[in-house]
Amino acid sequence: MQDGVVFNHETVSLDGESFSGCEFRDCRLVYAGGPVPIFKNCRFEGCEWKMDEAASRTLAHLKVMWSVGEKGPVQALIKEVTVAR
Repeated sequence: MQDGVVFNHETVSLDGESFSGCEFRDCRLVYAGGPVPIFKNCRFEGCEWKMDEAASRTLAHLKVMWSVGEKGPVQALIKEVTVAR
């Protein structure tokens, strides 16, 4: 677990990582579709979130679904992501 680390202008791989009380400043945060990262009390400023490998392929698949008219299932996923639990 990364605890209280300040990341500044770095590329940070997120898969399977845990971050607590960290700051990310102008970083590239890369998720490749592995174990989901955990963030606890972290701050983000000016970061770029990048999907790579399997995560990127999942986004490409969602774009295909949208383009062939299957907007409902994609919108349902967006709703699942954006609704507070």
